[in-house]
Amino acid sequence: MTNINVLIQFKNITIARGIKVLIQEASLQLHPGHKVGLTGANGAGKSSLFAMLRGELDADKGELEIPSSWVVGHVAQETPALSTSALQFVLEGDEELHTIEQSLAQAEANAEGERIAELHGRLSEIEGYAAKARAASLLDGLGFSQTDLQSAVSSFSGGWRVRLNLARALMCRSDLLLLDEPTNHLDLEAVIWLENWLKSYSGTLLLISHDRDFLDAIVNHIAHIEHQTLTLYKGGYSDFERQRAEKMALQQAMHEKQQQKVAHLHKYIDRFKAQATKARQAQSRIKALERMEMISAAHVDSQFTFSFRPPSSSPEPLLAISDIDVGYSNKPILSNVSLTVRPKERIGLLGPNGAGKSTLIKLLAGELQSHSGKRTLGKDLNIGYFAQHQLEQLRAEESPLQHMQRLDKNATEQELLNYLGGFDFRGDMARSACEKFSGGEKSRLALALLIWTRPSLLLLDEPTNHLDLEMRHALTLALQEFEGGVILISHDRSLLRTTCDQFVLVANGQANLFDGDLDDYSAWVAEQRSQEKVAIVNETASTDKKNSYAQNKLDRQARIAARRPLIKESEKLERDIAAWHLEKATCDARLNDTTLYENADKTELQALLKQQSALTLNIDQAEERWLTVHEQLETLPEIDA
Repeated sequence: MTNINVLIQFKNITIARGIKVLIQEASLQLHPGHKVGLTGANGAGKSSLFAMLRGELDADKGELEIPSSWVVGHVAQETPALSTSALQFVLEGDEELHTIEQSLAQAEANAEGERIAELHGRLSEIEGYAAKARAASLLDGLGFSQTDLQSAVSSFSGGWRVRLNLARALMCRSDLLLLDEPTNHLDLEAVIWLENWLKSYSGTLLLISHDRDFLDAIVNHIAHIEHQTLTLYKGGYSDFERQRAEKMALQQAMHEKQQQKVAHLHKYIDRFKAQATKARQAQSRIKALERMEMISAAHVDSQFTFSFRPPSSSPEPLLAISDIDVGYSNKPILSNVSLTVRPKERIGLLGPNGAGKSTLIKLLAGELQSHSGKRTLGKDLNIGYFAQHQLEQLRAEESPLQHMQRLDKNATEQELLNYLGGFDFRGDMARSACEKFSGGEKSRLALALLIWTRPSLLLLDEPTNHLDLEMRHALTLALQEFEGGVILISHDRSLLRTTCDQFVLVANGQANLFDGDLDDYSAWVAEQRSQEKVAIVNETASTDKKNSYAQNKLDRQARIAARRPLIKESEKLERDIAAWHLEKATCDARLNDTTLYENADKTELQALLKQQSALTLNIDQAEERWLTVHEQLETLPEIDA
């Protein structure tokens, strides 16, 4: 365990990338057990700071002190296409365990008794005997099925390999854990599980995340990089926003801009309150929106400012499906689904991974045909569909401006440049080929292209993947003012809370309105996991019982097989002894006849005496063997009735 007296110290640390200074003369202390959220704009130096803590980068100036004995856990960026099973890959995340197992195999091969005992002792100390169960639990929490555990790493897609790397990092018994955007590629259920796991993590945690609810639930400090300064704030992310907002409110120019956004938010809240009076999730959303004044103040200097253009059409309803069955290759995923979407409605899709959320949104978008049922579009409906494959459709050799010009040939270049500026594509970046853009920059461009088309129905499948906190905040504000309808899948609970006024639960082949908010959904997820665990326990017990019966049957057969020849020999000996006793009794009776001895011919007498002697010998030997056989039978297990 980590000594409470040791800590991480940054002493006047300066980090630069070429001639650009990222962090200048930073000094702070991180104590064991601290859970710290590392925040700052893209390119501020967060990843460089992580690289320094991993020992991969030296500070340009200053000194970093970190206990030499500490084990540092982090998520690998790449996963080779290994033939190793998923379970074994995760187990190897505990390097000491892996080393002990290798040494143990070598010691056993060399018959080194003392070394074997020593290694087993250490294995017990690190709870190595429970390692497989721990690894399986991590994989289960991150969404892997039991059948996935023995599948080769190479058989998983890129997103699932990211999850494998995360599980491997969590398997490491680390003193310091570095996690950079761990919720990317996770669904909401896995995010909730990871959140609970990290809450109970006993080491020191540094976490980069653009999910404000995730940060708030886990961290007790925020280390924020801004203007080359690294500042440590006490509390969660919301506490940081409040403290930063208070500092920024002292600046008059910022304060004036802040008030404009506050007025904008109050207007929306008042309008929403007048409509939302019945559903629990509506009340939850009002509470979330009432916190937006503080959030807005903390983001008044955001580089992102955009809004949705008025929809090109607004039919009533926008879209309706009734009695829909949908799936792949004639295999239904969802059955008997009915849903109507109207202008200004914001619907969040909830449900376990693989339950059919993306399938449903593809059906609504018209990218997937139903097996049965009816899909009805409103007149002149314009659908804006955002999914991860949108990024793949960007032309690598074209700039953001060229993408926009291809989309709208009538708009002037300056109009398009002004619009792109709201998504932080300014100056040379607006005219640069997007092939070297980051995932976040590509996501921003895909959103910009989608928003320009003036959709009346937005279908958004994980739109915040790769987006930073500032862009997520800007998207939230834009969605709140959007006049059309929204169907949203997201693992970002803050976006769901502040955007959606109703939820649909997609689970068990059905899609039905969910009467509750996200807290109710978290409780539902916990209940489902509990039921699954009970089912697994029962199934395991049933399997164990079957296996036990089968094993008992095999054992019984083995015992019978071992006893059978001895029993047969005993029975034969008993028959022989009985026959020989009868034969000897006849012989004895004849020998007791006095007339036998009066006969001058002694041939019969001699024959009888010889027979009597042989029978006596046979009986004695048989009885001795019978005793030996029964002694052997007594050493064998009895056969159950």
